[in-house]
Amino acid sequence: MKLMIRYALIVAVSFAFINILVAQEGAGKKKKKKDKKTETELPSVSQQLLDSISGNMVWVTGGRFIMGNRSGEADEKPEYEVIVDGFAISKYPVTQRQWTAIMGNNPSEFVGCDQCPIDRVSWEDAQRFIEILNKLTGKKYALPTEAEWEYAAKGGLKTKGYRYSGSDNIDAVAWHTGNSGRHPHPVGEKAPNELGLYDMTGNMWEWCQDWYNKNYYELRESNNPAGPASGAARVRRGGSWFTQAINCRTSTRNSVKQDYKDDSGGFRLVQYPN
Repeated sequence: MKLMIRYALIVAVSFAFINILVAQEGAGKKKKKKDKKTETELPSVSQQLLDSISGNMVWVTGGRFIMGNRSGEADEKPEYEVIVDGFAISKYPVTQRQWTAIMGNNPSEFVGCDQCPIDRVSWEDAQRFIEILNKLTGKKYALPTEAEWEYAAKGGLKTKGYRYSGSDNIDAVAWHTGNSGRHPHPVGEKAPNELGLYDMTGNMWEWCQDWYNKNYYELRESNNPAGPASGAARVRRGGSWFTQAINCRTSTRNSVKQDYKDDSGGFRLVQYPN
């Protein structure tokens, strides 16, 4: 009798254990399905909006240029020759309209201006935007490296050696603290630089891909430099509507933590061949 009871208990425990395993496996499958759905879920974005990004990419032929500024701040020295491969860069910074369509929100301080550059976005936010954009389009968008950004801002192979991006007269090419009225402006209102790029000086600071290191130029990494392997902050370039003219030079470097966001910081895109 005791043997039969023991056997019945063993069978009952075994069935209970099997049921638990089956339930856990089923829950695991459901979770995987849910995770997979979340991973593949993308916003519904019009082709017109995507075309507003791809259609405004400007090809920059690769070449050599002098990076830095021997008359600038300590982190802009020494000047040295850099080689960059060809890439495409957006004619304008990413706008509030483009950001809102892809991300579903508008974090900007200055809302109500769809064609103004997006602001109050961190480096990390920009990476999320790019990740979704690449999934939507199958293209290779990214943030520019410091070298790519400066090469494009200086006019690439068409450079005329201007202090600002497109002119020695900052008012001709940029919104800065002296003329902005203390707010950003719609992209493309000022004159372009030699490559047809707008707002690379002023309007909105622009994130670069690189980690910041004030002594990085001393390494003189000349072939497509991508910045330090690690760091405490990322690089922003170009100055903004709230920046004094002296700090809007094409060579000016700005060190900012990658989770930081403010009303004078946005970004533009580069695109590499697939």
